[in-house]
Amino acid sequence: MPKAPAWATPARAVSGDPVIDLREAILAKLAYVVGKTPDIARERDWFAATALALRDRIVDACMASNSEAIPNKRVYYLSLEFLIGRLLSDAMNNLGLVETTRAALADLGISLDTVEGAEPDAALGNGGLGRLAACFMESMASLSIPAIGYGIRYDHGLFRQSLEDGWQKEAPETWLAEGNPWEFARPDATYTIGFGGHVTMSSIGEGVIRRHWQPAETVRAVAHDVPVVGWRGCHVNTLRLWKAEAESPIDLGRFNGGDHVGAVSDRSRVEAISRVLYPSDSSDSGQELRLRQEYFFTSASLQDLVRRHVAERGDLRSLPDHAAIQLNDTHPAIAVPELMRLLLEDHGFTWEDAWHVTTNTLGYTNHTLLPEALETWPVGLMERLLPRHMQIIYLINWMHLEEQGKHGHSDAAHLASVSLIEETHGKRVRMGHLAFLGARRVNGVSALHTDLMRSTVFKDLHALDTDKIVNKTNGITFRRWLHNANPELTKLAVEIVGERVLDDPSALMDLAGHAEDSTFQSRYAAMRLARKEALARVVADRTGIVIDPTALFDVQIKRIHEYKRQLLNVIETVALYQAIKAEPNRDWTPRVKMFGGKAAPSYVQAKLIIKLACDVAKVVNDDPDVAGRLKVAFLPNYSVSLAEAIIPAADLSEQISTAGMEASGTGNMKLALNGALTIGTLDGANIEIRDHVGADNIFIFGLDAAGVAERMTEVNYPAKAIAASPRLAAALDLIGSGGFSPDDRSRFRPLVDDLRHNDRYLLTVDFDDYWRVQREIDAAWGDPKAWWKSAILNTSRMAWFSSDRSMREYAEEIWRVKVA
Repeated sequence: MPKAPAWATPARAVSGDPVIDLREAILAKLAYVVGKTPDIARERDWFAATALALRDRIVDACMASNSEAIPNKRVYYLSLEFLIGRLLSDAMNNLGLVETTRAALADLGISLDTVEGAEPDAALGNGGLGRLAACFMESMASLSIPAIGYGIRYDHGLFRQSLEDGWQKEAPETWLAEGNPWEFARPDATYTIGFGGHVTMSSIGEGVIRRHWQPAETVRAVAHDVPVVGWRGCHVNTLRLWKAEAESPIDLGRFNGGDHVGAVSDRSRVEAISRVLYPSDSSDSGQELRLRQEYFFTSASLQDLVRRHVAERGDLRSLPDHAAIQLNDTHPAIAVPELMRLLLEDHGFTWEDAWHVTTNTLGYTNHTLLPEALETWPVGLMERLLPRHMQIIYLINWMHLEEQGKHGHSDAAHLASVSLIEETHGKRVRMGHLAFLGARRVNGVSALHTDLMRSTVFKDLHALDTDKIVNKTNGITFRRWLHNANPELTKLAVEIVGERVLDDPSALMDLAGHAEDSTFQSRYAAMRLARKEALARVVADRTGIVIDPTALFDVQIKRIHEYKRQLLNVIETVALYQAIKAEPNRDWTPRVKMFGGKAAPSYVQAKLIIKLACDVAKVVNDDPDVAGRLKVAFLPNYSVSLAEAIIPAADLSEQISTAGMEASGTGNMKLALNGALTIGTLDGANIEIRDHVGADNIFIFGLDAAGVAERMTEVNYPAKAIAASPRLAAALDLIGSGGFSPDDRSRFRPLVDDLRHNDRYLLTVDFDDYWRVQREIDAAWGDPKAWWKSAILNTSRMAWFSSDRSMREYAEEIWRVKVA
């Protein structure tokens, strides 16, 4: 018999040497799953083989987790977004196999960095909401909290952003083009999801009427599972993502009749549900697709967990004792009537029993105070697409409003405020109100945000149940955003504090004692410089812009939205450019302004802000008068992996949203953990970051939330602010007159006119204070000893912002799940 080639070895070879075993496992996956030999394998093939070999080890840990007794209680985390990004580094780190994998690949002549770079970013989220969900899933696994995350397996996720002459262009993100080696398809976990149709009634005796939904259209939801491994492989949870499939893949009659396109039109319409994250809702059809997406994944998830509970426990009346369902924002709020429908129609519950189970099982996390972001759906659309659910919503609302009358709250204004149906601009269902009524606990995600929930958007509902709203400040997983993203800083922390810093984020506090040590400061600064040099190469590669790694790296990376005030940053950049031009011989602090983020495809104003940032960059970077003192770069296609390159290299973190409008923020936490100093408003978690790192180690400017509310009542406040600030007026004049757009001098006039006459987000009001604090930062950068002391203190004092702490609080105070 001919001898097998060296690469064709069993997947489970056990030599006693972990490097050899993993190397042989990778070769076996390359041969028997990928179907390639090492001499013809591409970088993507090596990634797939490596991921599959590591997945086997995750499965071993998963089987160990599942071999235990049925958990007393599971958490079910429903989120329309899970911004998981690349998973290879997470898997290696949490299994303790980073160096083993590096060595195994090196034996094969392959670089681990190359393999990691070949993994596509799973862009299943748009920003903080999806990244938070991913952090929470990893923390629950690390804390051994039994949990299943539920979302959608988007074919293309969020769009791929490119910049053409500074204009954002969107293209499909093809992360699944060559499959996903981490996932397991579960065709045995397939559920039927209905839409449209009508509701029938039947009598079951003794005056009891049952209603039955007869959908006009049905869609198959097929599960795909991604294992989520916890720290040191201690526990594995599951992220279950739903793919939409048609009941029949093709209409053979139409196909054979010659209508080859029409034969698959129904399939295309159905599969659009899981095609793209956040399709534009600027059209009626776009709105309908959004609602279909939300109901599709929510219904599939509830059917799945109900089936599991019945199989394990039998009686659904015990569901609140053994399941906690968390709704991540309003997207899955349709869970309230859907769970009621399942209990009433499929399991014969009375209304009272079904409501008791529902309201003791669901929890709701609110992530926004912006009225336009608190979802509402036209009643007409709901009645057409989900007729049975609208009946249930109407009944919930009727009983809710009747209860108000019993307690003396019968005035029209109060009833309109607490009603599930908003009627001022046509009848719409308030999904935030629906989630509030259906949840046992409602939580905000920072102390300020929670207080504002109680006093603004849910003020009247809060008055009805003052114990329902609680605060759970967001957190981030340090394993992703410190261990993986910044191994150099992690190594430094381990040297100073010891290995326990890897297991216990609070051990970082011990670094504070070294904040003034000159030797430690030098090592910390050298680590930062190395990361800045690496980022400079990324910037040059992606934009062609050459930047100085010794300059102050001033970073604003987040979704582009007016309330996040990237425009304020750009205007200050213009003012700084004008100041340098006016005084070229002054000793200016060298600064690189970096932007990154995507604008929603239909968000015209946000896309214009991106164009302005790019046009400003073009003028500033080509002007010899400011050479070496100011550079501007907008990095396209911001993603988790790009964030992992930027965050460890940032010196200054821009968290400058209008006070009272950012629920929490988590980018602020990631940047501060890695030692960037924050310039920010008293908004979201910035307040708690200030309280932990110390007021001397953060730069705060602008009005607070109360000041914002007060200023908004003043007449012509933008005009007054501009008149009082010659610097701001000059910057706006230059932008508005075409100083950065000579080919179209009116291009940015809409931005400037909006600031002059509306300025909903108070950029004009906060500008002068923002400028003042930026110049304080210039001075602080000129004192390296003080700067690095503050940076080290930021790293050491961010321990409280671990998502492990967040998950412990959710588990103990909302889900009533015991954590070891």
